[in-house]
Amino acid sequence: MYDADVIVIGSGGGGAVAAKELAEKGLKVLVLEAGPFYGNKKWQNPNSERGGEWSSSYNDLDVGIYKKIYNSYENNMNDVVSGTFRFGPADRRRAPWHRVMRQKGDIWQVSGVGGTTQHYWSQSPRAFPAAIDNVWPISYRELVPYYEKAEATLPVQFSPTTPKEELFYYGAKKAGWSLIPTLDVVTPGYRPNPNAILRANEHLMDPNYSMEQLSHMEGCTLRGHCVNGCTTGPTLDKIAKRSTLVSYIPLALKTGNVSIRPNSFTIKILTEQDPKEGLRATGVQFRDTWTGEIGELTAKTVVMAAGCIESPRLWLNSGLPHNPWVGRGLTNHYFDWVGGVFDEKDLMSILGTPSVYPYVGHTSGARVDIPGTGIFQVSCLSPGLMAFLTYGFSEAGYDALNPPEPGEPWNIRGRVVGPELKELMHNYTRTMTMLLLTDDEVRFSNRVEVDPLLKDENGPIPIIYYTPSKKTLQRRDRLARHACETLQHAGAKKIIRSDLPTGFLLHLESTMRMGFVTDTNCEAFQVKRLYIADNSVHFDGIGGPNPTLTTQALATRTADKLANKYFGHSIETDK
Repeated sequence: MYDADVIVIGSGGGGAVAAKELAEKGLKVLVLEAGPFYGNKKWQNPNSERGGEWSSSYNDLDVGIYKKIYNSYENNMNDVVSGTFRFGPADRRRAPWHRVMRQKGDIWQVSGVGGTTQHYWSQSPRAFPAAIDNVWPISYRELVPYYEKAEATLPVQFSPTTPKEELFYYGAKKAGWSLIPTLDVVTPGYRPNPNAILRANEHLMDPNYSMEQLSHMEGCTLRGHCVNGCTTGPTLDKIAKRSTLVSYIPLALKTGNVSIRPNSFTIKILTEQDPKEGLRATGVQFRDTWTGEIGELTAKTVVMAAGCIESPRLWLNSGLPHNPWVGRGLTNHYFDWVGGVFDEKDLMSILGTPSVYPYVGHTSGARVDIPGTGIFQVSCLSPGLMAFLTYGFSEAGYDALNPPEPGEPWNIRGRVVGPELKELMHNYTRTMTMLLLTDDEVRFSNRVEVDPLLKDENGPIPIIYYTPSKKTLQRRDRLARHACETLQHAGAKKIIRSDLPTGFLLHLESTMRMGFVTDTNCEAFQVKRLYIADNSVHFDGIGGPNPTLTTQALATRTADKLANKYFGHSIETDK
């Protein structure tokens, strides 16, 4: 007798989607999540008390608990060691879960229901068709109906224009970029970001409503600082920024077919030999992160959605069959960051305002897409995060010791300290910053493996190796120059290129690649009834676009294929 039809490991960008889609077909689904469940009555104080074990009802959701935790204080939310948004156990008095990196950098990921979508910037573009067609084992056209379903469910819509987007468009047009009029990007150009954020509150400009009143109503208030935790909305499932915690998880619970167990780190995939199927997944072994107790659950099928680091780690720690591509082919969109400081008089001339207002609107609301190279997008953060990424996190050393070469399109490259840093931060409100996402090349040597000696409470720990290829380096440099030229055309008087470290890892993909580890339905070649529904199953870095929507489309498709093969159901998509 099985405990469920399906066990889903992880509740982030892909796992929550798979759970909701499968449950809507009447399948019984258990979701195991390593981190906490914020905004649930079963866990009134999720960072200091063990609370309950399972949540199975939509009525368990509590926006008051959610808003008490998501307080938007930068350090409280984002500290990678003790913050709310960290990869570690719910008990914030304990250390985060350890990973080994062989290079300078940081892995910006989050545990908990909603996974890393808890702090994501909500950009939801589709992959570049050129990165899919004749490259992946499936076509771009096959993904389109699943993109459409995910876009409607979240929902996804184009970002509104606030001053920073208006300034970005001004510079992009003057730099010669054309408007892209479609979601399916095949030519270079600029466009608003397709974001998973609710439309602006219809009363936003009505003086009869205070910001406090608006924060309890449905609709975005353009309050900014989305990365630190969105708290706008009357109920958990109406929070403006659509992490899977507030979008897919409530929909999954509404089916009555889903039970979610947070604080449960999966440490082993259970298998058995079947006379007809061969090796097949039968369940999981997990560890309660509060008590240390080990438990087991069984199911007819298992879906791994633990992410690009933890999914290969789990495969390796489970002793599943050797596959040379497990953990290999890691891509990362090799990031960079540039910023421009503007004079007040120029901003008055262009925008009619004295400031860029980087703290207003979506974190990132506009982009330039360049198929074959990558993306640069306006990305304005709260002061602490902005200072860190723009002036304090670099592989180029100190700018004062390594000034830019003559003719470079930036005035500063590398870390800035002392009086110059004070002056730059004094100009925070007149600074526009951009994130660069590179079309990263798949390399077999870029990988996740497990340490033969070092273990934590959850087993042998992962080691991450990442070195960009020569082609990836060239693409990133090209993007940096395009972005800086756009800032020049917009009128920036001082331009900064951060030159982020190689090991800044956020958009991880491709460590359990379709066609190498799984078939085209995302079922493992070597273990039947074991599916993968996270970024790791991507064949490549999808050309550079933010990967979450592609993961969600694929997870929707994977749920369809799984239900049809093993349960005789086909999940409908809008054709």
